[in-house]
Amino acid sequence: MKPKDDLKFEAIAQAAYACVLERGLRALTLGEIARAAGLATSTLYVYFPSKQALLDALYERAKTETFALLMEGDATDMPLKARVRRIWLNMLDARLQHPAQMVFMEQYASSAFMSEHNRALGARLAGVYNTLLEAGQRDETLKAVPLPLLIGSILGSVHEAARLIAARVLPDDEQTRATAFLLCWDALKA
Repeated sequence: MKPKDDLKFEAIAQAAYACVLERGLRALTLGEIARAAGLATSTLYVYFPSKQALLDALYERAKTETFALLMEGDATDMPLKARVRRIWLNMLDARLQHPAQMVFMEQYASSAFMSEHNRALGARLAGVYNTLLEAGQRDETLKAVPLPLLIGSILGSVHEAARLIAARVLPDDEQTRATAFLLCWDALKA
């Protein structure tokens, strides 16, 4: 068997993300991914023995890469609002720059394909944000509401801001980003 090629793996990943964006996770087939990646379906099986193995590997990779992007520029010695702003802006950038990857992660995480390993990975990575928000609640900077509501407010505002920017309803400039974050912050702060 030939050694695995990183360029082929990247082509497979990008093809899978694009296919999910276009048709959804449920309709995804290995043949469709192989065609989109410009590979024979048999080549895909060199990398992944099944659709489940492919989805698990792609989610783990996407989640880990996205987490690293979201944490860029964050420092524990920053004030809470500055940290939340930095992470919020990084979330917006990730959604604008990698829309297919983000849609893939969302669909996988809410599907029957979600493995226990990846569920644990997601919980571990989300723990960083949960800890930050809980600290903000303890010092009464953030509203004392159930944590999923705070997280939902953040994710919802990022999702909608990205949608409006991508659709060119709003410009992708500093003013738009600052205003969108302030609206989110106003919803979060105590």
